[in-house]
Amino acid sequence: MSQPLLEVENLSKHFDVHHLDQRVFAFSDVSFRLFPGQFLLLRGCNGVGKSTLLRTLYRSYVPKHGHIWFDAVEGRIDLASAADVDITALRRRDIGFVTQFLVARPRVAADELVAEPLRLAGWPQDRALDEARRWLGEFGVKRELWRAYPTTFSGGEQQKVNLARALVLPQRLLLLDEPTASLDAGARHALIRRLGALKAQGVAMIGVFHHPEDVVELIDVQLTLAVKEMADVAE
Repeated sequence: MSQPLLEVENLSKHFDVHHLDQRVFAFSDVSFRLFPGQFLLLRGCNGVGKSTLLRTLYRSYVPKHGHIWFDAVEGRIDLASAADVDITALRRRDIGFVTQFLVARPRVAADELVAEPLRLAGWPQDRALDEARRWLGEFGVKRELWRAYPTTFSGGEQQKVNLARALVLPQRLLLLDEPTASLDAGARHALIRRLGALKAQGVAMIGVFHHPEDVVELIDVQLTLAVKEMADVAE
């Protein structure tokens, strides 16, 4: 088997709630390996830390303990302790985060927002816009909205724009946080087709899905997180 793309060792994350003098454990001692083209489904009840684990892997949160070894082009790097500049470079090129929430900038059209990752990767402006519009259409965004501002869209339409932007440029690792929430049937099917195509190209994925049956044919391995209790904050 090939080299793991991602190797997580004894990863732990907690939050200190200072006004309660308590510690909330999100997850503890999580370990797994993920290979190119594998799809890992995160399972567990609400509040168990699934989304927190994804955000920690993406380094939006810094873990308290453990390692996140990523097989970058330049060599193996520990995302748990890597410099912010390295994390930014990896996010632009290798690691994508797909969420149900769109953070759209005011007065930026939908097609320009989706085209941005392609332009940052060196695509010519016209080609990037053509590809962006193709994926907006694939996810069911109406043509008359392509030049409109997503900040004016409904939640479902914003999510389609978000998916098009997140998936327009294939990356080596995708972190999927409830991407099917609020999607209509057509957009949901388009998403599953796109994930299947990316998986066939060797993209590794870790996903949280409220309805895992949506991606049952893509799943290679499952990881179940257990509930951790609050504890007094150690001085």
